Amino acid sequence: MLSQNELQLLLTDMESDRIERTESVNNTEKFCQAICAFANDLPNHRKAGYLLIGIKDDGSFSNLKVTDELLKNLAAIRADGNVLPQPALTVSKFSFDEGDIAVVEVRPSDLPPVRYKGRVWIRVGPRKAIANEQEERILSERRVALARSFDARPCVEAKIDDLALGQFDAYRRQTIDPETILANHRPIELQLSSLRLFDPDRNCSTFAGILLFGKNPRYFLPGAYIQYLELSGTSLTDIPKQQAEISGDLVSVMHELSLRLKSIIKTKIEKVSNIKERQVSNYPETAVRELLMNAVMHRNYDSNTPIRFYVFSDHIEIHSPGGLYGEVTVENFPNRNSYRNPIIAEAMKSLGFVNRFGYGVQRAQAVLADNGSSPAEFIFDEHTVLVKITERPE
Repeated sequence: MLSQNELQLLLTDMESDRIERTESVNNTEKFCQAICAFANDLPNHRKAGYLLIGIKDDGSFSNLKVTDELLKNLAAIRADGNVLPQPALTVSKFSFDEGDIAVVEVRPSDLPPVRYKGRVWIRVGPRKAIANEQEERILSERRVALARSFDARPCVEAKIDDLALGQFDAYRRQTIDPETILANHRPIELQLSSLRLFDPDRNCSTFAGILLFGKNPRYFLPGAYIQYLELSGTSLTDIPKQQAEISGDLVSVMHELSLRLKSIIKTKIEKVSNIKERQVSNYPETAVRELLMNAVMHRNYDSNTPIRFYVFSDHIEIHSPGGLYGEVTVENFPNRNSYRNPIIAEAMKSLGFVNRFGYGVQRAQAVLADNGSSPAEFIFDEHTVLVKITERPE
C-alpha cells in the first residue's frame, strides 16, 4: 500500500507516466480508461500506477472531501465487467490540510492486453491513448511470458484448424468495440492472440481458445464435459431416468445446461395473503444456473474428471473438480475471490452468462431464500467442490 510520504513525493512528479490526476469525482469513463492503461503497463515498469482524484493538473489540491460513496464507486470498477481481465487495484483515502485525495492503486496485469469496453488503453508519456496494432502485439507477447493460469497456457497440439473461427468472429464482435474491428487488418492468429486465445510464438491455440471455440475440446482436454444424471430416488444406486455427457465448446455446453435445467423446474402459484400471490419453484432456476455457471468458470480443466450435475428426487448436487483456489479458504468463502481461469471468466461475462464478477454465490443464496428454499450447502475437499441444493418443500 502507498504511504502518505510516498504520495507526497508522487504529487511533486509532474512528468511521470505512472500518475493521472483529476478533479472529477464522477467521470467513471475517465477513471476506467486510466485503470485500463495502468494495468497494461506498456512501458513495462512492473510497478503500480496511480489515479489521484482531488488533484488538479498542476499538482495543487481541489479541496475535495472524499466520501465513502466515492470510495465504493471506485472499488466497484474492479468487478463491473467493463475492464477485462479484471484489474488488481486498491482504493484508499488520504487527508491533508489542503483537502482529501482518493487514490486508486493499479497493479500491472499478468494477462495483457487489458481492455475497457473493447479498447486497449495505454500510457504514452503523461497521457492516455488507444493502443495501435504494434503496441497490442507487444502486450500480447508479454502476456505469453507472464501467463500463469492454465487457460492462458499454450495447447501445443491444437492448431488454427482446430478452432471454429466463425464462432470466434461472433465473440469478438461482443468483446471488442466496432471501430477497432473495422481498423483491424491483422491475420486471424494475431486477432485471436490479442484476446489470449492463441500463442503466435508456438503457432497454437491456448487452452482458453480450445475450450471456447474448439471443434472438439475433449480431444485435448478429456475431462472437459459435464456428466448429467437424473435419478428416480435419493442415491446414486437408483436407476437413472436420464443421463448424458454434455460436451463441446463452452457456449454450446452452457446452452444445453440451461435446457436441462429448465426441464427439471416445476413452478406453482402460492397464496401469500387474501390479495397477494407469488410464483415459487421446486428449484429457483436463477440460483441453480448461477451455481452451474460458477462450476464451469472455476473448475480445474487440467483434471480428467468432469463436472457432475446430479438431479435426485429431493435435491441437486453439482460436483466441480478442483478445490478452493488461490486466496479463497473455507473461512472466507464466498466473500473472497480468486480466478483459476481468468480468460474463461472474462469470456463468460462478455457472452452474458455471468452478470458480475464475484457475486454468483451470494446472488444464488439470495434467490433461494426469496423462493423459500434452504440455502445451498457447500462441501470442500482438496480435489472437489460439492454444492447441494435441497428441493423446496411443498
